[in-house]
Amino acid sequence: MATLLLTAVGTLIGGPIGGALGAIAGRSIDGSLIGGGKREGPRLKEIAVTTSSYGQPIPRHHGRMRAAGSIIWATDLVEHSDSKGGKKGRPAVTSYSYTTSFAVALSSRPIVGVRRIWADGNLLRGEAGDLKAAGLMRVHTGHGDQAPDPLIAADKGAAECPAFRDCAYVVFEDLALETFGNRIPALTFEVIADDGAIALADLVDPLGADASASATLGALAGFANEGGPLAATLETIDILFPLAIDAGGARLTIDSATAAASATAPLLPAPARAWEENDFGAGGGRRQSRDAGEPERVEALRYYDLARDYQPGVQRPTGQARPGRTRTIEFPGAFAADDARALAEAAARRAGWKRETLQWRIAELDPALAPGSHVRVPGVPGLWRIEGWEWRDRGIEFELVRRSPAASAAFAGDPGTVQPPPDLAPGATVLRAFELPAGGTTPDEPTLFAAATGTGAWQGAALYLDRAGELVPAGRTGRARSTIGTLVAPLAASPGLLFDPAAAIEIDLAGEGGGFAPASLAAITLGANRLLVGTEVLQFALAEQTGPSRWRLTGLLRGRGGTEPAALAGHPAATGVVLVDETIMALDPLLIPSHPATTIAAIGLGDAEPVFVPLHGAGLGRMPPCPVHPVITGAPEGALTLAWTRRARAGWDWLDGVDSPLVEERELYRVGLGPVEAPVAEWEVSEPQLILAGGVVSGLAAAHPAAPLWVRQIGRFAQSDPLLLTYLA
Repeated sequence: MATLLLTAVGTLIGGPIGGALGAIAGRSIDGSLIGGGKREGPRLKEIAVTTSSYGQPIPRHHGRMRAAGSIIWATDLVEHSDSKGGKKGRPAVTSYSYTTSFAVALSSRPIVGVRRIWADGNLLRGEAGDLKAAGLMRVHTGHGDQAPDPLIAADKGAAECPAFRDCAYVVFEDLALETFGNRIPALTFEVIADDGAIALADLVDPLGADASASATLGALAGFANEGGPLAATLETIDILFPLAIDAGGARLTIDSATAAASATAPLLPAPARAWEENDFGAGGGRRQSRDAGEPERVEALRYYDLARDYQPGVQRPTGQARPGRTRTIEFPGAFAADDARALAEAAARRAGWKRETLQWRIAELDPALAPGSHVRVPGVPGLWRIEGWEWRDRGIEFELVRRSPAASAAFAGDPGTVQPPPDLAPGATVLRAFELPAGGTTPDEPTLFAAATGTGAWQGAALYLDRAGELVPAGRTGRARSTIGTLVAPLAASPGLLFDPAAAIEIDLAGEGGGFAPASLAAITLGANRLLVGTEVLQFALAEQTGPSRWRLTGLLRGRGGTEPAALAGHPAATGVVLVDETIMALDPLLIPSHPATTIAAIGLGDAEPVFVPLHGAGLGRMPPCPVHPVITGAPEGALTLAWTRRARAGWDWLDGVDSPLVEERELYRVGLGPVEAPVAEWEVSEPQLILAGGVVSGLAAAHPAAPLWVRQIGRFAQSDPLLLTYLA
C-alpha cells in the first residue's frame, strides 16, 4: 500500500524521478510492516546453453548434473554439395549440407562419463549412447594421464595441442548440422561426475591435507561448483545440509551437523559464575533468549529436478501462510522431488526452532563437546546443538541452538507435469526401389523412384548405387517417411476395366508412421490414391486402420497406367506395396540404369550394414502399353481382318476426335500366333490392323488348332505386353 501511495505522491511532486524515489521508499516501508521475500543461496539458472566466451569459468561437477559447457576448439563449417542433372537439357540441381567439428569443456575435475545430450531442446544423444545425427563423438574424462585428442592434434599440430588434463571435455567430429539450421546447436550435457553418493570430502578437495570431511550428502544427486571462495560453497551447502565446522585443531574439520541425536546426549555441567556484571549471564553464567520479532519463514526451495531433466523445480513446505518475511532457498543441486520436499520441510523446521538460543558458560572444556555436538542442558527441556564456542579467561562460553525435532510424517514431492523429448533410438531403414509407368512430358526417361521409412527415430538415409561392389552416392531420402508395406492376403486377378466398390485389400505397414486417407471418385479420376502393388498401379477410395500397422483399403480401380497385365496376373501374399505420393524420391536416370540387375543401397544412422534392394519393375516406364479394343471382322472365303487401338506412354487421357499420341519414333506392331516367347508365325505391320487371307487362315488353323493370335506394339526401347486378339478355330 505504501508503495502505491508514495509512488503517486512522488510523481505528482517530482515527475517520473519523484515517482521512482517514492516507490523505493514505499517498498522499504511495506517490507518493514508486512514483510517481503528474500532469496538465499546462489541464483538458479534456467537451462543454460553452450557458449564460447573467453574467460568463462568451467564448473566442478559432482554427482550427475546437466551442464552447458564452453566451446574450446572448433573448425569452420565444411560444405558438402550434391549435384544432379545438367545433361541432355536437364537443369542441374545442387543441394548443400554442412558439418563441423568442435570441442566442449564440461568440468574442471575428472568425470565418469557423459550420458544424454540435448541439442536445441531435443535429444542429440540418447540414454543408450546413440547419436541421433550423423557424426562421431569422443569423451575425455579429464584424468591426469589424458592424451591429446587426435583430431585437435591434427588441426593444431602435435607440439601445440594441449591435452586439457584435469578438464573433462567432449569432441564432436563431422557433426551433421542439417537438422540444426546449419549451425552449431545449443547444447547441454548430462555429466556423470561420480558413480556413488556425493561426499563432502570431494567438495573440499582443493584444500588438500589442510581439511578433512567425513560427511555424505545422501539426498544430493548432483552439485555444480562454479568457483569462488570455498567458504561461499560451504555456506551454500549449509543451507540444506547443516555443517559442523571446527577450526580449533591442526586441520579444518567439517562434518554433518544433523547427526541423529538421542536421549543419552551428554549433560552440560552447571553454568560457571561470572566475575563481572557485564559478562553474559552475570552471576548465573547463562542467558536464554528467543527472537520476539516476526519469524522469517522458508517459503520454497528451488533446485534442479531429476524428473524434469534437470530443469528448475520448486517444492514448498507444509503450512499455511503467516505474516512475516519469507525466504526462498536457491540451491544449485539436483534432487528427486521427494528428497527436495523433505529438505524443504527440514529447513522450515530449523528456521522456526533456531530462533531460541542459549548461552552457557562452563569452567573446563570437555573434548567431546565440539561444534555440532548435541547436548542436554540442566533444567532446560529438549536437545541443544553447539553452534560455536569461545575460550575465555573466565571459562568456555557455548552458543547453543535448540535442535528441531524429527519430522512426524513424510510428504511426497511432485515434480509437476513432465514432457521430456522422446528418446527413440535410430531404427533400421526399410527401402523400396522401383520404376513407374511413364508420365509427364519426358516419356523417354526412366521414371525411377525410391521409397524409404524406418523404425524408431529414423531420420532418413543416404542412397547409393551398388556398382559391382562400389557404392556410388545417389542422394538422400529426406526425413519424410514413405508408406511401405506388404499384402496380408493374395490379391485376386482383375481385368481392370471398371471401378469395383466391393474390392478390398489388406496391408501390413513396415516401419513406423505412414498411413492412408480416403478419396472421392472425382479425386481418383485426377490421380489420387495411387498404390504400387508389385508392378501394378491401382487406386483406392476408402481406407480403414484395423490395427497398429494394418490397413484395409476398399473400392479399387485396377491396372492403372497400362499395368492391366499385372492386374490380370494377380498378386500373392507378402507382395510389396508402396503409396505413390510426395514422400517418394525420384532417382537420377543419368546415374541409375533402368536394368533388372540394378541394386540400390541405403545407409541410415540405425543401419549397422547397408540395406540393399533390387530395382523392381525395371523397364516399365519405357515399355509401350499393350494395345486395346481388339476387333475381329470375317470376310467371304475365310479371310480375317484383325484391328486394335493404339495406346501411348504418358498418353493416358482419351481425347475426343484425335488418336493417342504416338510417342515412339514410328508406329510398328508385331502380330504373332502361338506362344509369345516362341511364335509359330508372326507379322510386322505399321498400322493398327492386319488382314489375313482365307487360305492363310485355314492353313494355320489346320496346323495349329486353337492357337492364340496376339499383337504387341514395338516401341523405341521395348515391346508392349501382348493383347489377345482371337483363337484360330
